[in-house]
Amino acid sequence: MSGVKDKMLVGERFRRALCSYPESAVVQEAMARELVSMVRLHAGEERLGRVLEIGAGSGLLTELLLEAFPVASLTANDLVGECREPLREIARRLRIAEFSFLKGDIEECGELPGSQDLVVSNATLQWLNDLDKLFAAVRRSLVPGKLFAFTSFTVGNMEEIAMLGGGGLSYRTTEEIGEIAGRHFELLELKESREQLTFPRLVRCLAIFARPESTVLAGSGGAEAVIWTLWRTTAACFGYREGSALPIARSIAC
Repeated sequence: MSGVKDKMLVGERFRRALCSYPESAVVQEAMARELVSMVRLHAGEERLGRVLEIGAGSGLLTELLLEAFPVASLTANDLVGECREPLREIARRLRIAEFSFLKGDIEECGELPGSQDLVVSNATLQWLNDLDKLFAAVRRSLVPGKLFAFTSFTVGNMEEIAMLGGGGLSYRTTEEIGEIAGRHFELLELKESREQLTFPRLVRCLAIFARPESTVLAGSGGAEAVIWTLWRTTAACFGYREGSALPIARSIAC
């Protein structure tokens, strides 16, 4: 996969959008619910002593997971330091005895906290550069026989936005992700799905996916903050028939 992602730029855009993120993260919430269902299927109802979440963000997965399973200790990681307090509040409200926050780029954090009963990550791995290295670190952090469960966006995700001139991230395929994971873990389940969001007006779509604090990464390498000026928006809308529906496909591996 070509290109190195500028995660500092990603973090800055997410920090600006932290308060409004949950209302527009419809697909990410669906992914989180599916992930919790998969964990329940493979882990049963057993108590999860220690859990590490990579890329916890605003806590979409965090809250669903802690509501579904008894957890003694949660370590939440995110690139954005401002995520600490919302995540701490979720842990406090759901009576988690021990909470810690691991701030920073997970690829630069060194050895991860050990003796984990579960490591999870929702809609984060597409931002990482070296999955092989990360998966090796996750394996070392897990108690033998315990689970690593994750979702990631894959090839084909939001390609309609790229076609409108907004750039696009260079995604891995589901097969590529599975091949890398298989070097370190026994694969219990690997599947891909496509969720389609439909917007009656293009401007409504851009209001969500191309708002000023959003980041779109160019697939040829590096990171590009795409600014949707009046001219760019008008050009994208030209020829778009009012009242027609714009489908936005989200490709997901879990």
